[in-house]
Amino acid sequence: MIKRFIKYISDNHLFNQADTILVGVSGGIDSVVLLDLLDKAGFSVAIAHCNFRLRGSESDGDEKLVADLARKYDVPIFKTAFDTVDYAQENKISIEMAARELRYQWFEMIRTTHHFDCIAVAHHRDDQLETFFLNLARGTGLTGLTGMHSTNGKIVRPLLFASREEIEKYRHENFLDFREDSSNQSTDYQRNRIRHNLLPVMDKLNPSFREGLIKTMGYLEDVSKIYDRSIKQTWERVAFRTGNDYKISIAELKLLDPLPTYLFEFLKPYGFNSLVVGDIVASLDGISGKQFISPTYRLVHDRESLILTPLMPVNKKHFYLEEGMKELVFPVHLKITEFQRKDKFKIPESQSVACIDQDRVQFPLLIRKWQTGDYFKPLGMNGFKKISDFFIDSKLSLPEKENVWILANGEQVVWIIGHRLDDRYKITPTTQNIIKMEIVVKNS
Repeated sequence: MIKRFIKYISDNHLFNQADTILVGVSGGIDSVVLLDLLDKAGFSVAIAHCNFRLRGSESDGDEKLVADLARKYDVPIFKTAFDTVDYAQENKISIEMAARELRYQWFEMIRTTHHFDCIAVAHHRDDQLETFFLNLARGTGLTGLTGMHSTNGKIVRPLLFASREEIEKYRHENFLDFREDSSNQSTDYQRNRIRHNLLPVMDKLNPSFREGLIKTMGYLEDVSKIYDRSIKQTWERVAFRTGNDYKISIAELKLLDPLPTYLFEFLKPYGFNSLVVGDIVASLDGISGKQFISPTYRLVHDRESLILTPLMPVNKKHFYLEEGMKELVFPVHLKITEFQRKDKFKIPESQSVACIDQDRVQFPLLIRKWQTGDYFKPLGMNGFKKISDFFIDSKLSLPEKENVWILANGEQVVWIIGHRLDDRYKITPTTQNIIKMEIVVKNS
């Protein structure tokens, strides 16, 4: 067992002898065996134990055993207790999910605070089988059928190679004390129903069922890698990045088959579920302007593309530009120069630069978001125009409109920053003093 344990760690590049490992030890047989194997293999470890206060004196007994193990192996121990039931009720999640969230959040806090290289947990091969059926019952994609991986960020699972039977045999041969969790026998928990009811039936149908399913999960993992690579390549063909946003070509999307599956895989990392994706597909032949929201992103149906942009709070603040300022960093990075007009002065032909007649403005100037009803006199035109109409003529998308800032002189628009100067503030033959404002472009 110890040789297979060391080989699995090495083959999967989980950690090495120079690393320090925080081990989650509940006091149950799996985590006790993991701790003993790590000790016998000569790794540098510390114990982390959570008391979830779910089983009264039993939970306290678990904590005492783990403290005894820390003394036995002469390793540091970190302990905490949680009001798991209260957390589950507050967050409207199951007790199982609450315990999982609390455990891993605390593990990561200990790891970062005390500079451990990784967190080792005691999931084993039979846990993989239970996870497969849990995900299958809930409904899952291909990835959900591949089970747990040996590494997930800083979480490592060095026991995934071993069956429950092998772990029990190792415990018996090495006379290891452990605590039996009475809740493991309860079928109130989904995982236990699979363990005690479903898997024994499958074993009767096929005595080699467990080995066969593990192999199948391995094949599915290989297929998943091929699938993910294809999705990534297709995404790079249909979408291109502009700053923090992505523009997804509607014409290219319509060439994909099956489109709903492709689009779901594209948008899943951005928090969109399959129901919303179905609505997005149905909207592709509709009019532009429709929006779809995930917890972290917004997707806008524009004329020829879907625009994916991070959700950000609407900035309704006003910012002031005082006389004599040489630079404004936020909300728009502007370089500001004041000078007197010279005979050879030439106005730059760039939307990122505005040259303003200084004698026509009164400081401080205001920088704000555009508002419904705003109007201005576009440079070179005689009449006035609503800014909303200017945006339509300029074919700005909704996210682009929302990112526009206005430079204002009192109530009057001076410059739609980065787009168009107001004709009333342009340089004329009589202009003597000039303010030059230039948008500073970030280096990519």
